Amino acid sequence: MGEGKAKPDLVTRDYTIHLSKRTHKIQFKRRAPRAIKEIRKFAQQAMGTKDVRIDTQLNKYIWATGIKSPPTRVRVRLSRKRNEDEEAEEKLYTFAQLVEVSSFKGLQTEVVDTA
Repeated sequence: MGEGKAKPDLVTRDYTIHLSKRTHKIQFKRRAPRAIKEIRKFAQQAMGTKDVRIDTQLNKYIWATGIKSPPTRVRVRLSRKRNEDEEAEEKLYTFAQLVEVSSFKGLQTEVVDTA
């Protein structure tokens, strides 16, 4: 599969990730770790970077209800940023942060202005 059109360098978007459909039929003791892996996989596809870093608050939110029952949905802010490390093979990385919302009803993907 070929690369699509060139993506803008630095961009920030808010996504809702439906975790329960990604952890359905997964053994109880593997659900929270799988949820973290699925967030990484989603971020790689959405942002086109292999390097995905997860914020500690997002990690705590996933693990807050224990290993067996991660949250059903999570609102995530994905930011594509420049890698400061000179020796890094990738020029860009994705930073995933938690966005706290009262309800997930009617939310869509939004581009966040970083001004």
